[in-house]
Amino acid sequence: MLTQTLNTKITGSKVAPAAIFPVSDQFGAITGHVGLVATEFSFGKDEEIYGEDEPAEYVYQVVSGAVRSYKLLSDGRRQIGAFHLPGDVFGLESGPAHRLAAEAIIDTTVRLVKRSSLEKAAGTDVVVARKLWAMTASELRHAEDHMLLLGRKTAMERVATFLLEMDRRLAVAGMMALPMCRRDIGDYLGLTLETVSRALSQLHTQGILGFSGARQIVLRNRQRLHNLDA
Repeated sequence: MLTQTLNTKITGSKVAPAAIFPVSDQFGAITGHVGLVATEFSFGKDEEIYGEDEPAEYVYQVVSGAVRSYKLLSDGRRQIGAFHLPGDVFGLESGPAHRLAAEAIIDTTVRLVKRSSLEKAAGTDVVVARKLWAMTASELRHAEDHMLLLGRKTAMERVATFLLEMDRRLAVAGMMALPMCRRDIGDYLGLTLETVSRALSQLHTQGILGFSGARQIVLRNRQRLHNLDA
């Protein structure tokens, strides 16, 4: 049902040639290289982009906002697999269906291309094939790092790893504006909300980070944070 709704909305949406996007963007470079058309589509806060086990018909890229991909466990718990931020590509699948669901964390705009069009282009163009492989390999590295984090790191080490990741991906003028809430962070790190809050408070007390608003964090001592990221 969601896929049918999305298809209906996309059909009525204004589309733009992907070639207008900067060539420094791998996704835009791929679609522009072979003349594919990308469609922009907007989702509200907490709105589902696609569900688990739904057909993987499109490949997506975040234009603005943020997306979480996650799986609901049989006991109702949620495990977030990744946070997708502006420029990130998501929805690449090895099989015909999505293994995880994806939701907009905040008001979010994505652009998307038919998966079948990308696969057809990759079958005849080595440049497209290499770029798709590079994006897939990057997702695999992230999954391996996340598995190590969940399996071997302490709660404080997990929070330190997360903050350093977000610092690398989000920090502007020394400040991180996190789009996700602490419950999201906990579901990503395999920790309770209380454990995440306690770890952040401890780091604040130690002078490693400071708060500026509900979700804005300033890292005051990156070296000490790196030391915690064993």
